[in-house]
Parts: sequence; C-alpha cells; structure tokens
Amino acid sequence: MLNHLLNEKQKQLRDEVVDFVRWVPKKLILDMDKDAIRYPVEFLKEAGRRNLLGLRFPKELGGRGLLWQDEIVALEEIGVLGSSLACLYSLVSIVGEAINKFGNEYHKDQYLKPMLKGEKYCAEALTEPRGGSDFFGCTTTAREEKDYFILNGQKRFVVGAEGADFFMVYAKTDESAPPHKSISVFLVDRDSGVKTEYLYGLMGTRGGGAGRIVFKDVKVSEKNLVGRLNQGSEIFYQMMIPERMTTSAGAIGSAKSALSVAARYSTRRKAFGKFIKDFEGVSFKIADSVTKLDAASALVYATAVAIDSGADAAYVRRLVSESKKFSTETAWKVVNSAMQVMGGIGYTDIFPVERILRDIRLMMIWTGTNEIMDLIIQHEYYKSAEFEKDRTREYEEDSAESARKEEIVFE
Repeated sequence: MLNHLLNEKQKQLRDEVVDFVRWVPKKLILDMDKDAIRYPVEFLKEAGRRNLLGLRFPKELGGRGLLWQDEIVALEEIGVLGSSLACLYSLVSIVGEAINKFGNEYHKDQYLKPMLKGEKYCAEALTEPRGGSDFFGCTTTAREEKDYFILNGQKRFVVGAEGADFFMVYAKTDESAPPHKSISVFLVDRDSGVKTEYLYGLMGTRGGGAGRIVFKDVKVSEKNLVGRLNQGSEIFYQMMIPERMTTSAGAIGSAKSALSVAARYSTRRKAFGKFIKDFEGVSFKIADSVTKLDAASALVYATAVAIDSGADAAYVRRLVSESKKFSTETAWKVVNSAMQVMGGIGYTDIFPVERILRDIRLMMIWTGTNEIMDLIIQHEYYKSAEFEKDRTREYEEDSAESARKEEIVFE
C-alpha cells in the first residue's frame, strides 16, 4: 500500500496485521503447501483472538466497524503469507458480507459472531462441475417442504470442503422462473449431511481443503434461508465486491513479497564481478515491477474509496472488475520477473518465489475469470456511454482531413 494514502489509524492497523503475519509459523506455510495440513484452524483462531477477522462488520457483532479502505490495508499484508492463508482469512469477509447485509439476527448470532471470534469456520459453495462462470445455470436444487428445504446437488472447488463448519450454498428454488429469479442462498451446517467426496490436488494455493461437496436429501431449516426466497441474485451481485476486492489486495501482497525476495537477492548476488542489481537487465525489471505494483495498489485503494462513498453500483462493479483483473495480472508479471531476476535458483524451493508463482496463477481464475472481468468492464463502460459524457470537444475534428465526410463511412 502506498504509505502516503494511509491515515494514522490505518498505519496502526497495518502494524497490528504485520505483527500477526510475523506470528504465523514457517512450518504452517510449508505444511499447507505439502497438503500435510488441510485446514489451518489455529491460524483463524489466532486472527479471531486478535480481533482481525471481518474488520468491516459492526462492533456489536465482533468486527471493528471499519471501511473497505481499511480492510484492504490488512489484506495486502495478509497476502504476503500466500494465497491459501489469504483466501481463508478473506472467506470471513466474503461469507460475512452476505450474513451482515442480508441475514437475520439468528444468522448473525449463530454464524457471524462465532466466525469473527475464530470459533466457527465458513466456506462458500458456488461453483458446480458443469461450469463456474455460468452461475445462473446452477443445478443444485432446494425443494421447499413445510418449514424446511431439501437440498440435492454438488459443488466443486470449495475452499474449506474439508475443515469448514458450515457452507453458504446457492441453490435453485424455482426451476420455472427466469435464471436471475430462480436461486436462493442457504447456510448449511456440515453435520446436516454434507459429504466431502473429493479433495483436489492443486498446483498451488494448497492446504485449504479445497474439494467437491455433495448434498443428497440434505434437510435445511427455513430459518437458514439468507435473504429473500428466489432472490439469491441480490446476494450474488453484492458478493462480487468482497470476493474480488479481497483477491485484488491479496494478490498485491503476494507479489510484493516475491519482489522483495528478488530485490534483496540482487543486492547480494554477484556476476561478472558486480552485484546483479547494477545490470540494467535486472534493475529495470525491478523498476517495472515497482511501478506496476504501485499502480495496482492505487487502483484498488481508489476502488475502495468508491465503494465506501456509495458510488453508483454500475461504476463500482466496473472498478471492482478492473481491480481484480489488473492486480492479479500485475502480480503474475511481477512474480515471473522476480523469478527471472533470480535465475535458476528462483525456480527451486530454496526460495519461496516458485511457491508464490504457483499460488498466484489461480487468482486470475477464481472469483470470476479475468475474461469475465473484461466482459463486465466493457459492458459497464459502453452502457454508461462515458466516452460521450466526458467529451470536452469534438475530438474527431482534430485531424487534417476531418472535413472529408465522404471518407467517414459507418455502414
């Protein structure tokens, strides 16, 4: 995070989070990467003990009542731990968003409050085997019967499939309705009959118990319905903010750690009798990486300001998508450059850059692929006709032959 953007309270928060990051044992990170640990309960317990989970939620629920501008400060620092721990930390913010904005007092007492204390662990069950980006093509169903629902179906790539106490599940509740009016959201306890049928072997981002879960005639009380029946789209669109903002800030933190490793290495490693930082082929990669990360950090912070200020929903949707796309693609480039600076040793597990590279790759896919981000960005830009609104003059006329109208053909 660009230091000059932060106020004193944000700097204090950053110091708190840095202290927590330093507490995290090296062994935990390594064991998660080896899948020797499938779900790091102690990490979440300690974060809860320090009151660092769900920072934006009201104090009376156990949060700190902060803003997005504050939370991304924390998320960037958490990101240096790698995408697995950053993801598990962020899930509290993501699932908590739905409960805080759409849930009732029962949901807040039974789920949100213990989540913020690090005493209950959540997961989001959204993606299905038949497709990820086609959210409204959901095939998991919830059939209403008296005062409960019967869930059938399955979800995949669920972080916390092994380890979470409950799942926030999107399911179709009206198969005859238009897609955006057919889905509802439920909080489903693991012990209600949820089965974890498969755990994935991932390239990176390991240790979060990512797997496929199955619902077979799982009985869920009507009191576990979040928001309005058949109006899950309201929650889904709101959830895209925390899903993509947490990814954006976390990616910057991860890339920052790789850049730091490479830059430090370049001040110690010698070749041809000089420190390699003195070669422009190396130092220019560092310069390019610093510039890219500063730009990404500034964009994410500006997006946080837009959200906190209550900016138009379509504009926020565009900025959030830009942040997710730009920060994750920037992080990928920065980590690749870090490995290039370090040469062969960067490709080994002597340094953590190879792990960070494996982790970062997923961030361009999850919470909506970056191609989906492009789709949203261009859609909102064209829809708002910003290219017309912001005109200070007729730009087309500023050319030597603009008067030749016969050459300007549109059909």
